[in-house]
Amino acid sequence: GLKLALERGARQAIGQLGQVNGYLGNEKVRIPLPPQLEDGQRLLRRLGQGRRLDELVTSMNRAAEDAVPMAQGLMLDAVRGMSIEDARRILGGDETSATRFFADKTRAPLTQQFLPVVTRTTDKVGLASQYNRIAQRAAGLGLLRPEEASIQQYVTGKALDGLYLVMGEEERRIRRDPVGT
Repeated sequence: GLKLALERGARQAIGQLGQVNGYLGNEKVRIPLPPQLEDGQRLLRRLGQGRRLDELVTSMNRAAEDAVPMAQGLMLDAVRGMSIEDARRILGGDETSATRFFADKTRAPLTQQFLPVVTRTTDKVGLASQYNRIAQRAAGLGLLRPEEASIQQYVTGKALDGLYLVMGEEERRIRRDPVGT
């Protein structure tokens, strides 16, 4: 029963996010401009770059929407490989213990799977490569962390954050009404 509920929750979250506007149309998980660009957004918009910024936000969210269906295989493998001890921790844990289980088991491999898809989508927007060049210089000076110097890494991380957030919401719903689920 637990495995079935976990599979259902994972499929539900992936299905919700892996469609057009799954990220872009959802305020809770929409991927905003990186904080480094957010600060200069007003100036860039005044300089006529508003359309390009909007394109970047759209492409970042489309990249997440394109990548998230790839999570299903790893999520289902995590459920199938779950030990009795994992099940005990999930059942005895708080309202998002299953989501943490998934994050612990899948975040690193999903990062590797999502990155090429995110890269392909964000490369279509010239602003992404410009951001990366500037951000890499800033990281070299110690002004940014290395993971903040790549728009692709940023989008991949935010896509996974959004996936686990939606999975956590689904888990809470399942725990409130297990019979209905």
